[in-house]
Amino acid sequence: MAGTRFGLVFGIILWLAAQASFAAIVPPLPQPSWKELTADQQRVLAPLSGEWDKMEGFRRKKWLGIAQRYQTLSPDEQSRMQRRMTVWAKLTPEERKRARDQYLALKKASPEKKEEVKQKWEAYKELPDAEKARLKAEAARKPTPRPLPSKPPLKKEAEAKAVAPNSQPATSTATTNQTTTPAVVR
Repeated sequence: MAGTRFGLVFGIILWLAAQASFAAIVPPLPQPSWKELTADQQRVLAPLSGEWDKMEGFRRKKWLGIAQRYQTLSPDEQSRMQRRMTVWAKLTPEERKRARDQYLALKKASPEKKEEVKQKWEAYKELPDAEKARLKAEAARKPTPRPLPSKPPLKKEAEAKAVAPNSQPATSTATTNQTTTPAVVR
């Protein structure tokens, strides 16, 4: 009886291993090139035509899903989608990455944070066009945030940053005899 259980378990393990290796070997099906899209898909996805054939397959699949839903949208929603696709197509890869990261961060945010962002967006939409233009210009002048370093700074760099640049030398004899070397924690 134990032998049949072992055989059954061993068989299941072999089957799972075969499935996993098969999935690793078989690449995902390629998504259609721009020329292979239907006329309707090309019309909907026109803002992306210049870069379609350079896109990864999973991104093409996402856009094809959007094109499929396009017909169910109201004319206003279709117009908004076309504007957003045009803006997206003009973004640099870095700007797209930042937009994706911000989206994911907001998706993971607490309900309170999401509500706060929603309220700020609603307040922004109520602003006059001149104020919106001023805010856009102000945001464009701000430097983009630098990415965080991939490794921690060297020990000497960290110590140099810890020392205040405008510190005054000690003048009393009581303070000059004290040790100012930072303690090392081991």
